[in-house]
Amino acid sequence: MHADLLFTGGPVLTPEGPVAAAVAVTGERISAVGPAGELRELAGPRTEVVDLAGRLLLPGFQDAHVHPVPAGLELTQCDLTGLRTAEETVAAVRAYAEAHPERAWILGGGWSMEAFAGGTPTKELLDAVVPDRPVYLPNRDHHGAWVNSRALELAGIGRDTPDPADGRIERDASGVPSGTLQEGAMQLVGRLAPAASPADRLAALLHAQRHLHALGITAWQDALVGEFLGMDDPSQAYLTAARDGSLTARVVGALWWDRERGAEQIPELVEKRTALSHGRFRAGTVKLMLDGVAENGTAALLDPYLDKCGCATGNRGKSFIDPKQLPGYVTELDALGFQCHFHALGDRAVRDALDAVEAARAANGMSDTRPHLAHLQVVHPDDVPRFARLGATANIQALWAAHEPQMDELTIPFLGSERASWQYPFGSLLRAGARLAGGSDWPVSSPDPLQGIHVAVNRVEPGGDAPVFLPGERLGLGAAITAYTAGSAYVNHLDDTGRVAVGALADLVVLDRDPFAGAPERIADTRVAHTYVGGARVYSAPEA
Repeated sequence: MHADLLFTGGPVLTPEGPVAAAVAVTGERISAVGPAGELRELAGPRTEVVDLAGRLLLPGFQDAHVHPVPAGLELTQCDLTGLRTAEETVAAVRAYAEAHPERAWILGGGWSMEAFAGGTPTKELLDAVVPDRPVYLPNRDHHGAWVNSRALELAGIGRDTPDPADGRIERDASGVPSGTLQEGAMQLVGRLAPAASPADRLAALLHAQRHLHALGITAWQDALVGEFLGMDDPSQAYLTAARDGSLTARVVGALWWDRERGAEQIPELVEKRTALSHGRFRAGTVKLMLDGVAENGTAALLDPYLDKCGCATGNRGKSFIDPKQLPGYVTELDALGFQCHFHALGDRAVRDALDAVEAARAANGMSDTRPHLAHLQVVHPDDVPRFARLGATANIQALWAAHEPQMDELTIPFLGSERASWQYPFGSLLRAGARLAGGSDWPVSSPDPLQGIHVAVNRVEPGGDAPVFLPGERLGLGAAITAYTAGSAYVNHLDDTGRVAVGALADLVVLDRDPFAGAPERIADTRVAHTYVGGARVYSAPEA
């Protein structure tokens, strides 16, 4: 039989590494991999022959931790991504507000903490450009929000408003709210902001999908399906797209664990798993957010944060889910066949997650639920070997593992030198036998897997000239690509993807070059030429 697709004339990344080969696709699956001369006879009159011309063919990238619908919405709102100074950021808010006088609220986000002193911008900066309408703008990592006086007024937030148990209202020296809300305090204003319509959410999903396909991403795990801190629940958008066929990617939805409730919500999650699974969308994962982020002092640490003088404070961060109850929750979820997806950023949160997985393994055995821990900014060395022993995947956001202002000004000084050396231990985890999966956390950071791979290999931002960040934790190019392909495919239970092999689904990417043939510092220059899902082309670069 003739193939529908035949790739020839370039290297192919197989499980054994890059090889000179041709690849045939029949229907949705890879039907042959072998020498070009032997596969030439599979080309018939209707076969599409793709000349790789020396470019690399590899499995489709998969993002193991991403938020496409909020990202897509943010792109259509007041998008502050990439702005480096307070002046640039305020000017962008002014321009957006002037261009949209019809909008009752100014929404969007993506501002950089390092653009403002202490990472906490003030309401006065917003009042100067938007005095008459409420403004609600989450920051780049979406663990804090910048608001103006009108928003604080509508929410009834004043000097006497207490901090919520899972958040903090930043205040000036006199105790008056200053304009930044951290973690759970975001919801005090976020719950008042108008929600996007179902049509807007669907449009945001499809816009994000086009962007992700252009980056070679064929599948992903949405790390938050549900309602959280005013974020738009993407579940119905996925279900609509899965039913009408417009969802071309393969998607796993991580159902949100309401951290204000306990085990009584588990029957509801079981119902959602059934109701929200259709076609290329499955909702068999539960997302448990254990802590916050280091930059605002809410990542859960074993030992206290330091102050500006290097002295220990009384702050060890926050545990959003009671660590004493967590093992029981995880054991019950695991017994019901749910995968647990942990947000675990500080070393205490990482240990709590691993302890919970260990309890589930002891009670239920080594089941195939494939738990994974995302972010892993600070991992105590004693916990590194536990990942492999427990079968817990390390879900890495490699783009963060580099010197940049948020790291150097808002994190390292408050961790101290020893803990700072435990950050993003990708190499140590791999050497200890852990499985790595790659994710982006977009819109927190770029969803481009090639950018993440560049940092995983170099531990320097693309185009940056900063010192290498913990060079002993660098990955080889093959290991980094595996994390963003086979590693994430494993996490997503997509076992017939993530590799170029006979019988696998033809979720494939053609790059514009072979990064194995170039210098490591040029990895980020690589671009995607074509993306295929199940043998169907979902993206081609204009020049390709």
